[in-house]
Amino acid sequence: MFQRFWICLCLCSLIGGSQLEDVVEDDSETLRSGLTELKDEDLIRWRFGDEETLIAEIDVKTNRFSVFEDVLDGRFRDRLKLDQTGSLTIRRRKRVEEKRRDSVALSSGRTKIMKDEKIRWRYRGETIAEIDKERNVFTVHEDVPDGRFRNRLKLDNKTGTLTITDFRSEHSGWFSVSSDYFIIDFSLSVSNERSVMEGEFVSLRSRLTKLKDKDLIRWRFGDEETLIAEIDVKTNRFSVFEDVLDGRFRDRLKLDQTGSLTISDITINHGGRYLLQTSDRNNTVTLRVCGERRSVEVKRRDPVTLSSGRTEIMKDEKIRWRYGGKTIAEIDKERNLFTVHEDALNGRFRNRLKLDNKTGTLTITDFGSEHSGWFSVSSDYFIIDFLLFVADKRSVMEGESISLRSGTPGTDGGWIQWEFGYKGTVIAEIKGYRSSADVFEDVLDDRFRERLKLDNKTGTLTISNIRAEHAGDYRCFQGFESLTVFRVSVYARPVPVVTRDCSSSSEQICSLLCSVNASAATLSWFRGNTLISSINESELSIALSLPLENISYSCELHSMVQTQHLNISQLCEPCSDQGHCCGPTEVVIRLVLSALVGVALVLVVMYEVRCGRVERGRTHVRHSQT
Repeated sequence: MFQRFWICLCLCSLIGGSQLEDVVEDDSETLRSGLTELKDEDLIRWRFGDEETLIAEIDVKTNRFSVFEDVLDGRFRDRLKLDQTGSLTIRRRKRVEEKRRDSVALSSGRTKIMKDEKIRWRYRGETIAEIDKERNVFTVHEDVPDGRFRNRLKLDNKTGTLTITDFRSEHSGWFSVSSDYFIIDFSLSVSNERSVMEGEFVSLRSRLTKLKDKDLIRWRFGDEETLIAEIDVKTNRFSVFEDVLDGRFRDRLKLDQTGSLTISDITINHGGRYLLQTSDRNNTVTLRVCGERRSVEVKRRDPVTLSSGRTEIMKDEKIRWRYGGKTIAEIDKERNLFTVHEDALNGRFRNRLKLDNKTGTLTITDFGSEHSGWFSVSSDYFIIDFLLFVADKRSVMEGESISLRSGTPGTDGGWIQWEFGYKGTVIAEIKGYRSSADVFEDVLDDRFRERLKLDNKTGTLTISNIRAEHAGDYRCFQGFESLTVFRVSVYARPVPVVTRDCSSSSEQICSLLCSVNASAATLSWFRGNTLISSINESELSIALSLPLENISYSCELHSMVQTQHLNISQLCEPCSDQGHCCGPTEVVIRLVLSALVGVALVLVVMYEVRCGRVERGRTHVRHSQT
């Protein structure tokens, strides 16, 4: 009897967010057999892929451990190792750094794609290309996240390899390719350029193995080549100058014994040119900071200011603002040009854009739903993405359905994607012209199972039988330019509440009040199946007096089909004490009033006692005087 393992081979580049260098990382993945020891007659085999090709085998009887590395075009050559428990170890490797303006091919590592395989390429979490082999669909999304990859992506339909042409600084960052069977992460940067995420740290290498006796090593930053760190080997002095440049490097700089400089807690303001000066050479390193994605909710018709994160613009810096991949404003500091393109996108931003010439910050006035979407600001030294939106607030009762219309309904053939929650989980999408409308009901622990419907022509999303767990933000993207956001709240179904009316109850008659917090509904009393009375008003409450007999009564809210059945023996229990005939609210009120009366009596008695003592004291004084 054989035990089958579905293998997910994870190939991850371990370059990390801290030390980005020209390296080849070796690592491994071990697939456990789940066995603690091998028995005498055991025959253990590892197989791979559609054809279940044999790649490793252990025959305990002959004590033979075999790996078949030349199968499948040699993809496992020098990578397989078996241990004494039958576990299989697979070595993995990856790399990358490219020259500016060159093309770069990112290999999926596959020689061919499985029949049922779906491969997806992502850049900083956004899907930029995908393959669905089963449906024979090969797609590149060149407009994500802001059009920076337009006309640059090429997908190999056989292997899934992705080629990026005319590679530039703005394309630096984390890429990943994955399917159900593998995942690879790539960190790409331009040669002599380092990329780092905002908030992380980076080590700028001196590339010196040891320091000489008379070495003087200096690190400088920016246009003015401001000195920020220095090592004087002769005097054995290691110095960092953290208070320069408005203190932007304070508590962030550290030098090691090789002259390498580490900068921690990186901000956008640390992006720029770093100059390393030694006794025999100078070397320039460009540091590019990738900002965390900002999500900004804007009130309709209010202004919004998008910060570039820069306190000043470098002399050679060119800053560009984009919306949906199209340039709407730019700064060329070297040529002293500051431009807003108000007529772009059919004049959508006309008379609304204001650019700060010192920092590059952009202000948008009179913001409306038509301006929602992805914005980005970038230069050779930094990049930040912003998601701006105006939320349309909607409320729905639990158990009902709600339909959310896309921003531009009626546009057949457009790319539409619906996301839910702060993490942006994709729950539905239409990939383009004549594509089917797909819903992903198994995400988020199946909370949307059998509840989603996406209209293929209008892009309208309908959620049926809604529950409290479906409350939240729903985002609809269309072509990465139009964005519609719905903030959906779910309220519970109102239920009729029956209480006893103390003032009208007696030992023979029970007076009940049925009420509900709702509007535009009908509230009715039933004796068995017979309607006794009903009411339809904005403030719904209806009273009923009935003799103390064991008959079925109920109060029903018609519009919601909510029924409250009465337990006569509890609500209308005969009592000699009027307090027992009251509902809990009346009882509490009576107890509070009784307590207040008691406190008042105590205060009066204390006052009388005190007055008596004072009077007796005065009498004693008078007698003493006489």
